[in-house]
Amino acid sequence: MGLSDEKDRIVINVGGIKHQTYRGTLRTLPGTRLSWLAEPDAPSHFDWDDKHEEFFFDRHPGVFAHILNYYRTGKLHCPADVCGPLYEEELAFWGIDETDVEPCCWMTYSQHREAEEALDSFGGGALLDLTGNDDPDPEIAADQGDGVGDEADEMTRRLAQGDSPDAKAGGVWGRWQKRMWALFEDPYSSKYARWIALASLFFILVSISTFCLETHEFFNPIVNRTELELVDNVTVEHVYQETETVVYLTYIEGVCVVWFTFEFMMRVIFCPDKMEFMKKALNVIDFVAILPFYLEVGLSGLSSKAAKDVLGFLRVVRFVRILRIFKLTRHFVGLRVLGHTLRASTNEFLLLIIFLALGVLIFATMIYYAERMGADPTDPRASDHTHFKNIPIGFWWAVVTMTTLGYGDMYPQTWSGMLVGALCALSGVLTIAMPVPVIVNNFGMYYSLAMAKQKLPKKKNKHIPRAPQPGSPNYCKSSINSPPTPHKAPLLPEIQFPGKKP
Repeated sequence: MGLSDEKDRIVINVGGIKHQTYRGTLRTLPGTRLSWLAEPDAPSHFDWDDKHEEFFFDRHPGVFAHILNYYRTGKLHCPADVCGPLYEEELAFWGIDETDVEPCCWMTYSQHREAEEALDSFGGGALLDLTGNDDPDPEIAADQGDGVGDEADEMTRRLAQGDSPDAKAGGVWGRWQKRMWALFEDPYSSKYARWIALASLFFILVSISTFCLETHEFFNPIVNRTELELVDNVTVEHVYQETETVVYLTYIEGVCVVWFTFEFMMRVIFCPDKMEFMKKALNVIDFVAILPFYLEVGLSGLSSKAAKDVLGFLRVVRFVRILRIFKLTRHFVGLRVLGHTLRASTNEFLLLIIFLALGVLIFATMIYYAERMGADPTDPRASDHTHFKNIPIGFWWAVVTMTTLGYGDMYPQTWSGMLVGALCALSGVLTIAMPVPVIVNNFGMYYSLAMAKQKLPKKKNKHIPRAPQPGSPNYCKSSINSPPTPHKAPLLPEIQFPGKKP
């Protein structure tokens, strides 16, 4: 039977759009839903219209055109005007492996997964039923809903949804654990949580301001210290000078540390998973920033030399207090956007570093030898007339020049060196300009997702899907009720045809 025979053709109506193809075309991908339509008994298993002699599927017609084209050409492309989850669902229904998507369209197809993860991390709507099965607190419930929540925290969602052992067991502890965890972890769960977040923000700013003021000479007056030393049974008095931070700044820092300690302890006590809590980077920062203050207070009253050495070391590591600035990511969406951008742009940053490292090595070597072309014959090292005494010194000049800073502390003084400097500056501009647009695009994508999540209205009414009825257009759609497994061909309902072995 030739391909031009009318009996070899098949008509498929998808969403009101008719598609006509050959049965042989559908057999090119065996094991898929469309390949079953080429079987003789297909009309008894699918929605067959005897009047129009066509199969009907109530699916997306635009996506089906691309899927049918896959049977014709052997290349699966992803339409740019279709959302990724919709296309993924259609592939699962028709029984096509998503890994067959062409490389040119794979990024378009898979980018929705990163977008969904980002939306989850920017969302704060997980904490809705904070009171278990009881009636919610009207004041808390009135303030829940819109807004941007904390970063993706699986523990918060698990506790809010009642997945923890305490929540399943119920009782007073389960209800209070939910309330207190949300109060200190999710600033957008209630108005009381927002007050706690504002208090935490205030103490963070005060602590950082105190840390900066402690380095100013106005708050570090010079005082005279007297030390008595016994030399040959004679007491000798030594007077020396040292700086001493004014005491009221220490008191202010102490008040801030007390608040941070209280906040940290409350979050530890009411945390649903202690091990996961301690693995969080922000929680480690909280602990590391609090601990030196208590050690310094405990050792300040000791007079032994070892205690003074440890005390001096603790005063040096006070800089860890500045890490508290990262706690602001709980309250500001922009900082979380920046964090997502940095993580998503790791390859671009690595590429930028490699480009700069190659350029620095090449131009530092070139400037070293270029500056020696016009050296004085009486100068054995050929370095009296130039700033570039060796190649390692040229690394600093190359970094400063390629990044367009140009401090002017080192500069070429010969015509050959100036030519190398010009090439170094131009190469630096091109090197930095290449990866930057990708990083900017990532920032724009995450920022738009964050704004979309912030402005997303609260969903109130949800439809209840009706189970497919035999003989309805939704018959044989059981595969779409379960989410497809990534990178695996979805399983289709098994249909036995006469003459085929099970």
